[in-house]
Amino acid sequence: MTGYEEVRCLLMRGGTSKGAYFLAEDLPADPAARDELLLRVMGSPDERQIDGLGGAHPLTSKVAVVSPSADPDADVDYLFLQVVVDRPVVSDRQNCGNLLAGVGPFAVERGLVPAGEERTSVRIRMVNSGDLATATFPTPGGRVEYTGDAEISGVPGTAASVLLEFPPGAGRLLPTGNVRDEIDGVSVTCVDNGMPTVLIEAAALGVTGYETPGDLEEDLALAGRLREIRLEAGRLMGLGDVSDATVPKLTLLAPPREGGAITTRTFIPVRCHPSIGVLCAAGVAAGLRIEGAVGAELAETDAVGDRIRIEHPTGFLDMESSLGATPEGLPVARRTAVVRTARKIFDGAVFPRAAETVSIPPRPRGGRR
Repeated sequence: MTGYEEVRCLLMRGGTSKGAYFLAEDLPADPAARDELLLRVMGSPDERQIDGLGGAHPLTSKVAVVSPSADPDADVDYLFLQVVVDRPVVSDRQNCGNLLAGVGPFAVERGLVPAGEERTSVRIRMVNSGDLATATFPTPGGRVEYTGDAEISGVPGTAASVLLEFPPGAGRLLPTGNVRDEIDGVSVTCVDNGMPTVLIEAAALGVTGYETPGDLEEDLALAGRLREIRLEAGRLMGLGDVSDATVPKLTLLAPPREGGAITTRTFIPVRCHPSIGVLCAAGVAAGLRIEGAVGAELAETDAVGDRIRIEHPTGFLDMESSLGATPEGLPVARRTAVVRTARKIFDGAVFPRAAETVSIPPRPRGGRR
């Protein structure tokens, strides 16, 4: 590919996020050149991202790069890239379960996977972590159907459901080896069920857990405590120096108020999420099933079956979660599933701004890839 005058792109809402989806073959093969191009495509660094596709928020400054997979257990590879809004940084150090909802439909749209006559299942390898997922969605007559009656909190209206199922991961559900760790005088549970996540009781940090995201973001003392906890948790979880990374996520927990199992406020990592990410919710759901974990005593998880309703600032998210145990008695995720929706917004070409306007620092070393 040369020139970069235009790049084939599909803009899609996936879950409660929005991102630009690309075939890997339509982007430079060299990661540095790819990241430089994506900064220009999304309009970073600029807090408004006024000259690109980005929406001036981490949830709307995301990229999915999709390609055929060489893994016999997957149909496509999905690389998630977080394009930082106000800094010239592109991070591949986490997954995104929301954009994951659009990967299956995108794979069918681009001809990577043939559509079934009624429904299609696409097996996806999440390149960032090596984890697998299967997305199942309607394709009546061999075409992706985006309209339907599924509702998810944080998204207006309804759309066709996308069932995301996650097999047990190869990594440890408790990456520190402990049900609880103490960081900066606060008891936390570090869990990884597809996304490195730190569970913290909101009251332990002097907040209720029911504040609005805006109010929490304005609490500078809280921000300082969260930063110290996140940096140490990253080290304990084997992620190395996470000062320039977007993981681990921090989730504050409080008793439920709207009939769910738990109330959450999640930081990504500085902004407070208006809802909650899918893979972060998977970590919360698994954590609540672990005896003695932070939040387990706050939760109301007597619902029938594996379903756990997680309350967040704009509603709720239902996770299907069950655990097993290793021969040594350590908890492992047995089943994790969630219903999301996705919608194609436009499909065409994006025109990046001029190349000389962006320079990017070297990619940080260490941490999870």
